[in-house]
Amino acid sequence: MTGELDASRVCNGTYGKIYMDGEWQSHVNECTADVEMDMKDIVTCGSEWTGYKCGAKKGSGNIKGFHVTSKMIQQGFKKFELLSSLEDPEAYGFERIRLKNCRATKVNLINFKGGEVVEEDIPFVFSGFELVDPIVAE
Repeated sequence: MTGELDASRVCNGTYGKIYMDGEWQSHVNECTADVEMDMKDIVTCGSEWTGYKCGAKKGSGNIKGFHVTSKMIQQGFKKFELLSSLEDPEAYGFERIRLKNCRATKVNLINFKGGEVVEEDIPFVFSGFELVDPIVAE
């Protein structure tokens, strides 16, 4: 990809989907996942600079959506696998990312208010990911 940005190629989150253990979660309207690297400071004699050594990785994320069934309550803290799919038809391609060994860290039991749509907010951790299908510029 060189030159000026073709704005039509920017991915639109509207085309994102989340699959939990192979089942499309049609009620989800937002999902995030990040990997954080624990960096160890390395200080040596004779150097004015701190060096860094990679430590353990930590994966965490969040699923937000509408409360339609009690499935997440029933899922509880058992392991699951997530597959994200971002398939914007104007993008350079589609992207799929698999998150391994996912586990909720909080489960919403009761969360409603009169006159408002009931939503779910499920934070989770994971250990391992796979970029199944990368987007590559033509």
